[in-house]
Amino acid sequence: MNKHDELPTKHEDKLLSILNSMIKIAVKALAILMVLVIFWGVADVIYVLFQKLIAPPFLLLSISDILKTFAAFLAVLIAIEIYQNIVMYIRTDVFPLRLVMATALMAIARKVIIMDFKDISPLYIFATGTVILALGITYYLLGLKYKESES
Repeated sequence: MNKHDELPTKHEDKLLSILNSMIKIAVKALAILMVLVIFWGVADVIYVLFQKLIAPPFLLLSISDILKTFAAFLAVLIAIEIYQNIVMYIRTDVFPLRLVMATALMAIARKVIIMDFKDISPLYIFATGTVILALGITYYLLGLKYKESES
């Protein structure tokens, strides 16, 4: 395993060693907070879904309710992806670029799912499609590079 360490805690400059250690502590604190956000998000999905199901008409969801539920689910999944990114930053044997790209793709997919096409301009839709295409190509190219490095 190739080791990389962008924030070495053993550095010739003592101040940089201390600051890098502090940043690593902050990243661990972010990981803890993200886990709390994930559980809070799951609780929110359950609560909102329950509220929508018990409201008249009983046990029926409208299309807009279903889309809002999908958006809430995807928000929790994106939070999990961000948590994984944070964990990858803590480790020094993994460079998390593919995971960051996957998170970006999931976030833009969530945006597309919850888009209300009645209220947005064609230029906005085109720009969103361009972002998706760029992220998809980048993710694909990273996948090719990953397969090359495994061989």
